[in-house]
Amino acid sequence: MTRCHVAAIALGLAAALLAGSASAATSRRPNIVLILADDVGYTDFGAYGSEIATPNIDALAARGVTFSNFHTSPMCAPSRAMLMTGADSHEAGVGNLPEFVPLAHRGRPGYLGELDDGVVTIASRLQAAGYHTYMAGKWHLGITKESLPNRRGFERSFALEASGADNWERKPYLPIYDEAPWFEDGERTDLPEDFYSSEFLVDKSIEYIDSQRDDGRPFFAYVAFQAIHIPVQAPREFVRKYDGVYDAGWDVQRAARHRGAIEHGLIAAAAPIGPMPPGLADWNALSADEKRLRAKSMAVNAGMLEAMDHHLGRLIAHLRAAGVYDDTLFIVLSDNGPEPNAPTTMPGFARWLSHVGYSQDVEQLGERGTYAFIGPEFASAAAAPFAFFKLYAGEGGVRVPLIVAGPDVRAGATTNAFAYITDVAATILEIAGAAAGAEHEGRPVLPVTGRSLAPLLSGSAATIYPDDAPVALEAAGNAALYKGDLKLVRNLAPHGDGAWHLYDVAADPGETRDLAPSHPQEFGELMTDYRAYARRVGVLEVPDGYEPMKQIGINWLHDLALRWAPSAIAATIVFIGAIGWLVRRARRRRRGVRSAGDQPGQ
Repeated sequence: MTRCHVAAIALGLAAALLAGSASAATSRRPNIVLILADDVGYTDFGAYGSEIATPNIDALAARGVTFSNFHTSPMCAPSRAMLMTGADSHEAGVGNLPEFVPLAHRGRPGYLGELDDGVVTIASRLQAAGYHTYMAGKWHLGITKESLPNRRGFERSFALEASGADNWERKPYLPIYDEAPWFEDGERTDLPEDFYSSEFLVDKSIEYIDSQRDDGRPFFAYVAFQAIHIPVQAPREFVRKYDGVYDAGWDVQRAARHRGAIEHGLIAAAAPIGPMPPGLADWNALSADEKRLRAKSMAVNAGMLEAMDHHLGRLIAHLRAAGVYDDTLFIVLSDNGPEPNAPTTMPGFARWLSHVGYSQDVEQLGERGTYAFIGPEFASAAAAPFAFFKLYAGEGGVRVPLIVAGPDVRAGATTNAFAYITDVAATILEIAGAAAGAEHEGRPVLPVTGRSLAPLLSGSAATIYPDDAPVALEAAGNAALYKGDLKLVRNLAPHGDGAWHLYDVAADPGETRDLAPSHPQEFGELMTDYRAYARRVGVLEVPDGYEPMKQIGINWLHDLALRWAPSAIAATIVFIGAIGWLVRRARRRRRGVRSAGDQPGQ
C-alpha cells in the first residue's frame, strides 16, 4: 500500500469521524416549542400565584426557570415582531398595532403593519440551520402574500392574520373586518365545524410535527394561542368550576393575586401593590345583575386559560409518547398584560354584536355564539401586583410570565434578572446553534439585538444586562426605559396622565412613588437615553389627543371611505350625467314649446 493510499484512507476516516461528530451534534440540538399566550397577566398562571388551574404550565415551571422580571411591548403585534426577529419593533416595521396606527404614520418606516424586508424571523434562521419549522395560531404580522408565515420561514403554518377572532367559528370580534382571515401555508382556508381554537391549534401542531418526525432533524414549533384574548370563550366543563370564585369582586381578587406573587417568591413582601387607574368602577356600586355578568365573565376567562393549559398538556403528552419530550426546550410566555377593553361601552357596539349573532347571556356565557370580556377592573386584578394593563407601559402592561424548561435548564429556579422579549429570539438561536448576525443567505439583514438568556437558564450568571445598559420600548405613545433598578415611564389617556415618571421598580414594582421630583439628575439621564433610543429606532410621536381605541374608529371610517370611493365616484358621475341629461331634455322641450307657439295661426 502506497503512502498516497494511506493518506487517502486517513483522510477518509477523518472525514467520516467529522461527519459523525457533526451528525451527533445535530442530533443533540433540542427541539423547541414556543408557546405564546395572548393577553395573559402576570399572576394568571398557577406558578405565578393564580387561583386558575394551569397544572401543565406549572409542571414546566417546576422543571425549569421562572422569570419574575420579564418584559414585552404593551401590545401584541409589536411584541410578536420582536419575538420573531429579536429586533426592536420599530426596526422590524411594527412599531404600533396596525389597527392603532395614526393615518399620518401609515407606511412610514417602523409603521408598515408587517415585518420589514430588512429583518428575518427566527424561523428563517432556524430553517437555514437545519430545523423543521411549524406555526399554528395568531400571526398578526402582515396579510400580504410576502408577509404571511409561509414566506417568513415556516414550512407549515395555520395562521390567523388579525388582532383576534372568535374561538368557535370563523367570525370577527370587532366590526373592522367581515370574516376571520385564516390561512394554511399562505392560502385562505376555512375552519372545521368542531373548531375550538386551543384544541385545534394543538391538533395542527401535532399534525405538522408528526409529518416529518422520523428524518432526524430537530423541529421548531410555534403555537400562538388565542387564549385569553377577547372574545373570552371556553367550553362549559372548564368554566363551571369557577362559578362563584369571583363573586367578591376585583378588589378582593387583586389582594389575593398580590399575596400569591409574594408566596411564590416573585416580589418582595414589602413591595406595595400598584394602584388601579382612577375612574374605574366600584364593585359595591354595581347592580346584582351587573355583578353576576362581571363575575361570570371572569370565570369564563379562567376557564379559557385552563382549557389552553389542558390542550398544551396534550401536546406535551404526545411528545412524551413519541420519545422526544426530554430533548425538547419549552418556552411559555405572554405577549403583553391583560386586556382592559370593554367593547360594549363603545357606541353602537351592542347593536353590532346582535347583528353578527353574539349574545351576552349569562347562563351560556363562554359557549358558541357568546361574547365576554373582563374589563379594566378585573384586568387590574390579573396584572396585580402591578399598575395598569395591556396597551400601557406600566408594569401591569409589560411585565408578564416567562417559563423556560428543557435540556440543560436548571430545575425549579426563579430569576429576578431583567429580561426583554427580544432576548427570547437570541436564546433560541444560541441554543439551536443558528446564526443571529447581520447576514442571512448572502444578504444584509438587521441582526438580533436581544441578549441570550442561556446564562440565566444554566445558573452561570445572575444577570445579563449591566446596570448602565438602557432598554427602551414604545407603542402608541406609551413608553418606558429601564436602566438598572430605575424605570422611566409615560402612559397616555384615557388611563394615563401623559407625564413622564421615574420609579425604582426593584423596591417599588407597583410604581407607587414617583422619584422624578426628588431625583432630577437620574430623571434627566434616563430622558436623554430615551430620546436617543427614539431617534435610533425611528419612533414617531402620536398626535395630540390620540387614543388607540378612538383611532381604530378613525381608521375604519377612513378605510371604508377609500373602499367605497370608486363606487361613490362612479355613482356621482352617473348622477351628474343623469341630471345633465334631464336638464338638456327639459331645455329641448321648452324650445319645442316656444317654437310651436311662434307658428302662424296659433
